[in-house]
Amino acid sequence: MKPTEQPESLSWQEPEQTHPVPAQESAQTHPTRAQEPEQTHPVPAQESAQTHPTRGQEAEQTQPVRRLRTSGQVDAEAAQTQPVRRLRTSREEDAGVTQAQGPYDVVTLGRVGVDLYPQQTGVSLADVHTFAKYLGGTAANVAVAAARLGLRTAVLSAVAPDPFGTFVRTALTGFGVDPALVHTIPGTQTPVVFCELFPPDDFPIHFYRRPVAPDECLTPDVLDAPATAAAVRTARALWITGSALAVEPTRSTVFAALERRAGGEVWFDLDWRPGFWADPAEAPALYARALSYATVAVGNRAEVEVAVGTADPESAAGELLRRGVRTAVVKQGPAGALVRTARERYVAPPMPVKVVNGLGAGDAFGGALCAGLLAADPLPQVLRAANAAGAIVASRLACADAMPTRAEIDAALHDRQPPATPAAGTGAAPPHPEPTDAGTPPEQPAAGGPAGTAAAPPARPAQAPRGTRAPHPGVDQV
Repeated sequence: MKPTEQPESLSWQEPEQTHPVPAQESAQTHPTRAQEPEQTHPVPAQESAQTHPTRGQEAEQTQPVRRLRTSGQVDAEAAQTQPVRRLRTSREEDAGVTQAQGPYDVVTLGRVGVDLYPQQTGVSLADVHTFAKYLGGTAANVAVAAARLGLRTAVLSAVAPDPFGTFVRTALTGFGVDPALVHTIPGTQTPVVFCELFPPDDFPIHFYRRPVAPDECLTPDVLDAPATAAAVRTARALWITGSALAVEPTRSTVFAALERRAGGEVWFDLDWRPGFWADPAEAPALYARALSYATVAVGNRAEVEVAVGTADPESAAGELLRRGVRTAVVKQGPAGALVRTARERYVAPPMPVKVVNGLGAGDAFGGALCAGLLAADPLPQVLRAANAAGAIVASRLACADAMPTRAEIDAALHDRQPPATPAAGTGAAPPHPEPTDAGTPPEQPAAGGPAGTAAAPPARPAQAPRGTRAPHPGVDQV
């Protein structure tokens, strides 16, 4: 809010060797000051009514005659038309803006960063020559995916005060995601992620988050800011991620946010990244605690095994429901995706696709799931659209930049070939060229990758170099 604008202050300064007219007297003896000697007093706007009839008539209509006053005095008439208002703090201003725009559809809480993905496929990082830069991080990807489908989204996360942090904020804005809840943590570096591409089912991913990432430094007091508190409390859905539970203080911040939801919709992406955990054995208990707040849970077989102790899709979905979740979604790769509620059960069939990079497919699935559930679409329709979204992104190199539009999802569902890159004018960054093959035979169907994709896997040439095979700290296979 702007501070109160004071009415224009009129001051009077007499030339030397003349008799000054007191301000108190001028109201009676000089109503318009037209009688002042022209050579000793500058002509004020009110006098122009006599000396400049045309302009004076206009001035009389637009500027009433005012009593002369000393500098700083408030004109009574102006004070009545412009009441003095209390100045608000910047936090109050932010909260007011958020409330004026209405609640978010989805607020995601988790990591953001920069993806540097190779432009050559079938080779290890040691042999890659060029990389393309994209917005990344699961919380960012899901928010972008949902925004592409028309939802109002924001990300609660953090970056460093570095150029990549600026890139993250700019990219979020370009995709239609509000970056207002992205904090800046001094003394850190915005995370960078590399991957290796061995389609159709091997995409080793390397996280550079040491010694600590900004999104791992969120403290519960960030929720005290009025704008953040209002966003978390009033959003139609809060999307949390399992990886955000790995490290304090962000772990406590997640649970503090859950407490503020007061029974609202909480959608839990199980998002298992063992390299983020100092002791992965802590994860099941923390997942169980988060599930007690969740109304929707979504994960692949490995993730549901961490959460409920079994990788069997049917058993895991049933256990999630017993933990209090209303909607359980298990992504099964080439077997499609399963959704269960207390009254419904549905398996969405896989969608054949030539996989380029399977890493962003799960986040595309999540964004489409958000859109369908908030629209109250039938569950089979929701799951088919989510499968299609994941398959489209798996056929592209990037994650956030590759998120599909509604038209692209509809085209895929109706057996029409979607565009190879996001449609122009939708907030996406300029498309980068797809990676070139350097070991994988061309034109082979994809298989076994993200949820909703399936086809016969091609044979990998024996001489093709391989990526990192065994997970180690900071590196996970997907």
